[in-house]
Amino acid sequence: MRKKILLLLSLLPSILEAQNLTSVIDQKSKSIKDSLISWRRHLHQYPELSNRESKTAAFIVQNLQGLGLEIKTGIAKTGVVAVLKGGKPGPVVALRADMDALPVIERANVPYASKVTTDYNGQKVGVMHACGHDTHVSILLGTASVLSQMKKDVPGTVVFIFQPAEEGAPEGEEGGAKLMVKEGVLDNPKVEAIFGLHINSATETGTIKYKSGAMMAATESFTINVKGKQTHGSQPWLGVDPIMVSAQIIQGLQTIVSRQSQLTKAPVVISVGSIHSGLRFNIIPEETQLVGTIRTLDSAMRLDVFEKIKRTASFIAQSAGATADVTIDTKTLVTYNTPELMKQMLPSLEAATGKGKLVEMDWVTGGEDFSFFGEKIPSLFFYLGGMPKGRDPKTAAPHHTPDFYIDDSGLDVGVKAFCNLVFDYNTTKNRK
Repeated sequence: MRKKILLLLSLLPSILEAQNLTSVIDQKSKSIKDSLISWRRHLHQYPELSNRESKTAAFIVQNLQGLGLEIKTGIAKTGVVAVLKGGKPGPVVALRADMDALPVIERANVPYASKVTTDYNGQKVGVMHACGHDTHVSILLGTASVLSQMKKDVPGTVVFIFQPAEEGAPEGEEGGAKLMVKEGVLDNPKVEAIFGLHINSATETGTIKYKSGAMMAATESFTINVKGKQTHGSQPWLGVDPIMVSAQIIQGLQTIVSRQSQLTKAPVVISVGSIHSGLRFNIIPEETQLVGTIRTLDSAMRLDVFEKIKRTASFIAQSAGATADVTIDTKTLVTYNTPELMKQMLPSLEAATGKGKLVEMDWVTGGEDFSFFGEKIPSLFFYLGGMPKGRDPKTAAPHHTPDFYIDDSGLDVGVKAFCNLVFDYNTTKNRK
């Protein structure tokens, strides 16, 4: 009994220190709440598309200056990286926020709605932060501000990564997390672990959702070019109809999901998004092109699905006397939360939300190029609530839509979570 008491007494200073640290983070995060909202709404009014975020980058640099950080610009086209060297020894950890917007015309009835338009693929389009990347930038700016104020207590080094082109680089360009990794963003200084978050319009503000292991899907686009033989529409027997073959291929692709994939292990989604063929009502054309997406959450199943798509398209086409050429382009990998890291950091996330506000979630078939960071080092990614309290999640406008809306009153919870992760990662690492 005496030994237990002595042990508890020896731990008391560190327990009190941790409690005080959490309290300081909480107070400092709340104190910049007005700034978080102001930054976010400015960014929301002036969104920029992928690899074109030059004004966004300048805004980030402007608000990082004076914090005592080493700032680098022009990373992966328009990215910004800032480095904070803490006053105590410790590891190098990275925090990431994406900063690009989407070609969407905003319908949300807010005074800071985007009125920006631009050219995209030869069309004039609206530009909108329809996925909440403006909130991510604001949260990371706030985190940099809080940690800079606490610099003498920060263990090790923190790398703040403001990433362009998460939604995908324009045709013919490189971009996003993959290019940042390629350009060495994790190498100098050598990052040991990385943390990221995503706002969610159907999760109540103040709540954090998480999932250990595979969380978000690997995403691929595929193109199937079916070649038949052109003929008059009144004489189909003289040709090979690529439209009919394509219809059979579309049906066949769904049997990969419903009859050939072990869905009790992980979900699989195969969707055809566009079909292009023909010019006239009375001509059976020579070619048809199918374009779609693949979503998988298991690396072995992912590769198996690729082979089954190629086999299904090829054999169905062959049976009709046509040919089918399949190309698959990887957009993101599986966003994977390192299980040991997730287990260690759950108390840090709960300290940011309070009890009852940390919720385990299901798989998500959407993708995130944060996965390219996680391919290289241990990673943790979580969802932050952005839905007004009391609203039904079923009525919340989805991401990537004109009516997408985020309640930005809870952005300080994201700042608290990031700060807790920075401090606690060092502590839990030393306990191992």
